[in-house]
Amino acid sequence: MAKLTDIGSASLAEVIGALRSRALSAGDLAEWGIDNHAARGEAFHAYKTWDEAQIRTHAVAADAAFAAGVDLGALQGIPVSIKDLIGISGYPTFAGCPRELPEIWQTEGPVARAIRHQLGVVSGKTHTVQFAFGGLGVNPHWGPPRNPWDATDHRSPGGSSSGAGVSLHEGSALLAIGTDTAGSVRMPATMTGNAGFRPTPGRWPTEGIVPLVKQLDTAGPLARSVDDLVIGFGAIDPYSDQDAVAFRDQLALAELCDFRVGICEWYFEDCDPGIAESVKAALDELGKAGLRTEVVTMPHFDDVTDIFNAGGLHAGEFSAFIQDEMRDFAGDLDPAVAIRLAKADSDGAAVHINRVKAIARMAAAVDAAFGGLDAIVGPTIPLTPPRMADIADPETHFTANMRLVRNTNTVSLLRLCGMTVPVGLDAESMPVGMQIVGRDGHDETALALALACERVLGTPRDRLGVPPMCG
Repeated sequence: MAKLTDIGSASLAEVIGALRSRALSAGDLAEWGIDNHAARGEAFHAYKTWDEAQIRTHAVAADAAFAAGVDLGALQGIPVSIKDLIGISGYPTFAGCPRELPEIWQTEGPVARAIRHQLGVVSGKTHTVQFAFGGLGVNPHWGPPRNPWDATDHRSPGGSSSGAGVSLHEGSALLAIGTDTAGSVRMPATMTGNAGFRPTPGRWPTEGIVPLVKQLDTAGPLARSVDDLVIGFGAIDPYSDQDAVAFRDQLALAELCDFRVGICEWYFEDCDPGIAESVKAALDELGKAGLRTEVVTMPHFDDVTDIFNAGGLHAGEFSAFIQDEMRDFAGDLDPAVAIRLAKADSDGAAVHINRVKAIARMAAAVDAAFGGLDAIVGPTIPLTPPRMADIADPETHFTANMRLVRNTNTVSLLRLCGMTVPVGLDAESMPVGMQIVGRDGHDETALALALACERVLGTPRDRLGVPPMCG
């Protein structure tokens, strides 16, 4: 079979097939990523830890298994970047801190083991906001990655999985694993023009991951397309009992007309120029192609946002984690993190418990409000990625962060699952994402709908083009 030469434009399914037909080796794929990192890594700044020797060693193991006729899963030989909040044997975990965390946080949990057991090639540990407490990618200790969609100004890549989406554009990874508590997979995926998915919390185990809010935390994948993402999800998901490509194929059987979707007006409020317009244009295309839509109003979105803005569950649980388990790191906190932690210290336990109870009641009401809808949709985030210079002050950062998470935090606090699909560019030529929100436990429905949407809208590369820094 002819050698696969254009890895950059190949789908994950094509790469998986080429590895098995021997049209591509894991070693060649690793060298492709290493070369891309050499060319772009300094400018992109996606990784906290990059280790070429480990990459090559993992690739050799994957090729040896292929040569022996051993196929351990779809991720065998595939370069996967890992957020530096997730323990991986052989790699330090910093969680955005200025020094390495205790050894316990380097222990591999089920998500990391799923990648390792398939002989996935870990491309490195990507940058994160310190302790994942922020959505804009700011980190004064190590510096933020650069959003490749602006070749002139350093703009936010999103956070807290700030290096994840950037690693995909760098060309050093074909799948990225981040974590999402209030939007930390969906926001960087949107802001860098990638697909990103937040599973229903609890579906993917969180052992081996530094916590922020244990009942809301989840790992989640980012990828260069929805199709790639669904395969990556299927390869890691503990509830999938079939081959990852077959998992994708099964979900792809659903047609756009099979879905009934609510257009949530609340998500379209207070959007920067070009964001609401791009999502509406995409929905018009999808409607003409058969998607059944209706305008809906969901209960408690304002209420749950008020709770989030007052500290949500993040402030109390993070404060307890720092005080109980990470006290030695309290003095090293990013000022943008410390300003939010100070607010938590003024709230008592009763405030936190009452918030937990209120959110549980709201989640039940929202679940009931879905009725016969398969999903609700709207813009993933309401603002264009800001220039890092404009959010350098902790107060301006705090204000921008609160606005950034407006649409994603509803999904998280109400225990829903959420997908972001790139649909266009805003008035400043930055990526726009459409958020597909599914009910608790209906992850496959959200993924199947996203696949059907991508078949009409095209892949991110088709629809958005190539980022200026990648051209």
